[in-house]
Amino acid sequence: MGLNRPEKRNAFNDTLIKSIEKVFDNLPQDVKCIIIYGIGKHFSAGLDLSELTQLDVVEGLYHSRMWHSVMDKIQFGKVPVIAALHGATVGGGLEVATACHLRVADSSAFFALPEGQRGIFVGGGASVRLPKLIGMARMADMMLTGRVFTATEGEQIGLVNYMVDANKALEKCEELAKKIISNAEITNYAVMHILPRITDSNQSEGLLMESLIAAITSSSPEAKQRLNDFLEGRGKKVGE
Repeated sequence: MGLNRPEKRNAFNDTLIKSIEKVFDNLPQDVKCIIIYGIGKHFSAGLDLSELTQLDVVEGLYHSRMWHSVMDKIQFGKVPVIAALHGATVGGGLEVATACHLRVADSSAFFALPEGQRGIFVGGGASVRLPKLIGMARMADMMLTGRVFTATEGEQIGLVNYMVDANKALEKCEELAKKIISNAEITNYAVMHILPRITDSNQSEGLLMESLIAAITSSSPEAKQRLNDFLEGRGKKVGE
């Protein structure tokens, strides 16, 4: 799925964000993984601020909540989502990237939250999702000082899962997507929907959820077949 406003560095206006929502609301049954990428020189330069200046307090609240709804559809949708990142991945663009399940950046990518220098605060979910990846202190640094992280730094701090050479992010995402769609659907669902909730819960609740989803997945016919294949030498070993 390509972000196609290259003349605006793929800055998000309401039309673009609602187009993403429409895709996730109408996902064909045969689609098992989605790759989000930016058309042109950048993934996304963030929110189109010309729209934000027109909002009053109540409209601003609803606008932020609309973003939250769309980001939830990315994170808690039907299929895993991979972000292919290059060039500017800032502000709202970074918020979209953090809602994805994996992030692949090429060497041209850079990450920033310029909201602090614009006199505003993030509104698309970054304050919840980004600290879980890089820590609250690093996010505070980005907002207080305008700090920009390079692709290399992004990988080092845990923002990026994979870093590749320039113009290779989409190719790497396609490689990862093939691995993801080879998994059992119930396992992918558990990773997408249950694992984040386990992480957000206390230890006793988390362990209970883990036991429940472990029992559900291992009892499925597909899991039993895969386990039998492995035990009888037909399944792949780790590293193969």
